[in-house]
Amino acid sequence: MTNPAPSILPGLGFRQRFPLLALILERFVLSLVLLFAVSILIFGGLEALPGDFATTYLGQSATPQAVANIRQDLGLNRPVTTRYVEWLGNAVQGDFGTSWASKNSVSEQIGKRLGNSLFLAGFAAVISVPLAVGLGMLSVHFRNRLPDKIINIISLAAISLPEFFIGYLLILLFAVNLGMATFPATVYDSMGFVERLKAIALPTATLVLVVLAHMMRMTRAAILSVMSSAYMETAELKGLSAFRSIVKHAAPNALAPIINVIALNLAYLVVGVVVVEVVFVYPGMGQYMVDAVTVRDMPVVQACGLIFAAVYIFLNMTADILAIIANPRLRHPR
Repeated sequence: MTNPAPSILPGLGFRQRFPLLALILERFVLSLVLLFAVSILIFGGLEALPGDFATTYLGQSATPQAVANIRQDLGLNRPVTTRYVEWLGNAVQGDFGTSWASKNSVSEQIGKRLGNSLFLAGFAAVISVPLAVGLGMLSVHFRNRLPDKIINIISLAAISLPEFFIGYLLILLFAVNLGMATFPATVYDSMGFVERLKAIALPTATLVLVVLAHMMRMTRAAILSVMSSAYMETAELKGLSAFRSIVKHAAPNALAPIINVIALNLAYLVVGVVVVEVVFVYPGMGQYMVDAVTVRDMPVVQACGLIFAAVYIFLNMTADILAIIANPRLRHPR
């Protein structure tokens, strides 16, 4: 008597036994592959740019021998693949090399700047996320009425204006005309927490206005799509008030798309602070990267680009995982 053939493959069996874990592992592996591909694009793209650091550093009057000496000292004469493998291996260990311009450790400088950028983005997120969700629910409660129309008009205006324009308007109004805010937004290690909050008031307000409108409108759209469901009509027929039915039934069932849009905007808060930091002269990662681009300091530009990409990919992966956990159909597929 022969043994029956297995009905499913081992890989398929793992997916059937642990569907949630399989989906999470799949997202994690895809994120690592994507980050590896982005690292190739960052390194290869910077290598493909015309000119180099040696020519920029020495100026137009540099002799070919002087340029060749600097290229030799920096290792630019070695094959591109060798330099990429060495750079990626060191980056995985947290070593981004030495700045060509300042001769300082890139990792140490990024450690200080990244903390400033995360502090600014985190404080903006603490304000914008609850405010966006609350305004979205309020807009649904008063849909097609005056409060809903006012919120929509303001959100459309905020989406239409670029962040640098909003930043300059806030500087002109609150720093120049009223003298209520600090400009430039300079922070340093010995500053107290309250002093830091005062210093970042204007850049925080700019980031909040930029991401608030998008999150609020997506929250409104997600909840409205749930409001047309049969169980929402049942909740209203049972006597629940409109706002209570939104909070208790509509918002939890619209959680997955809301989580996605919040995570995407949080990623923008970290990655998109470049323009805001330059406008307010804030000593963060964005300002550090722009300064490095002007002098073609490639180790700094490569490190900043890779960190920005890693943060963006990580937050997108987190959004996917949270959306899977929040969706019963994905947690328990048939």
